[in-house]
Amino acid sequence: MGPAKILLIVRDPGRRETQARALARLGADIRAVAVFPGPAPNPFLHEGLDLLVAEPRLFAGDRVRTIQTLKKDRPGLGVVLLAEKVDNALALRLLRDGVIDIVVCPDNNLHLVSAAAHLLKKKDLREKIVILRARLRKLKAEESQNLHRAHELEEVYDTTIENLMTALDLRDVETYGHSQTVAKYSQVLAGILGVRDRSALDHIRKGALLHDIGKIAIPDVILKKPGSLNGDEWDKIRLHPALGFGLIKEIKLVHEVGNIILHHHERYDGTGYPSGLKEEVIPLEARIFALADALDAITSHRPYRRPRDFKAARREIQRVSGSQFDPVIVDAFSSLDLAEWEKIRYETTSLLTCMEYFQDLKI
Repeated sequence: MGPAKILLIVRDPGRRETQARALARLGADIRAVAVFPGPAPNPFLHEGLDLLVAEPRLFAGDRVRTIQTLKKDRPGLGVVLLAEKVDNALALRLLRDGVIDIVVCPDNNLHLVSAAAHLLKKKDLREKIVILRARLRKLKAEESQNLHRAHELEEVYDTTIENLMTALDLRDVETYGHSQTVAKYSQVLAGILGVRDRSALDHIRKGALLHDIGKIAIPDVILKKPGSLNGDEWDKIRLHPALGFGLIKEIKLVHEVGNIILHHHERYDGTGYPSGLKEEVIPLEARIFALADALDAITSHRPYRRPRDFKAARREIQRVSGSQFDPVIVDAFSSLDLAEWEKIRYETTSLLTCMEYFQDLKI
């Protein structure tokens, strides 16, 4: 920015020289003159003037309006009135109107330098505030844009997950809507258990939607086999949690999502797969999902059996409480009226009839 520019207007040459030397201690660029510059353009006056120091005679007639114009054109310009004996009414009026900033005795050079340093510092701080405000406005604008972009990306991300799992469900029309249904079941169960954090509930939803993503790597001849699977086929099916976890690990989803994908076939008694985890060692979100998954499986049509009603599903889930499922989660499930669970299923599988129609079309 360079040194500050100070214009000193003092008629007496000796006093003018003494005051100029005193102000030079501030490291400023000093222009000392006897009279106010004329109407002709003056680069020093109009280009970057920081401080004006002058005697009372300057503040008469049109000169006051000239100084007011200068201060308007250059916000932060400081003006010092040099006066030992001054009309108090004039000084107060000039201070009130913002024409001057301070009155200094012309014989007190220490006071003059102190006042000049104060006004220059004030001007410097004001300019920094202006710069910081501009930066803050820019940052706020960028933050708003980034939040908007993040929201758009989140919507695209969620839509991609849902479309991916819908496509996976459609590999077998019999299980269409499965991922959407168990996602909703899982969120409701989590809520009953006291999970209130919106992010945590959303992570559970995403994990539920993606729980079977590993089945992308399972051949259709196994996945769609109408009869019972043999031992080798079951071994391949049991790989899908680890395969799915390997897929999502690359896109850096949060651990709650990965826990559901990797551990949704663990059992409370430790006889599940792939890791044989037991009781509370199994992540809570995986324990929640396991029950939600079973509820949908029991009440859905499968090639090898007919669907059972929700009363039968509740009896079966309660029967294996403590072996397959966490008893606490079973109690949470049982605390909600069966009609509510049926309503959730109806709302999330409303397109099922339509899909069953399309599977009969010969294209």
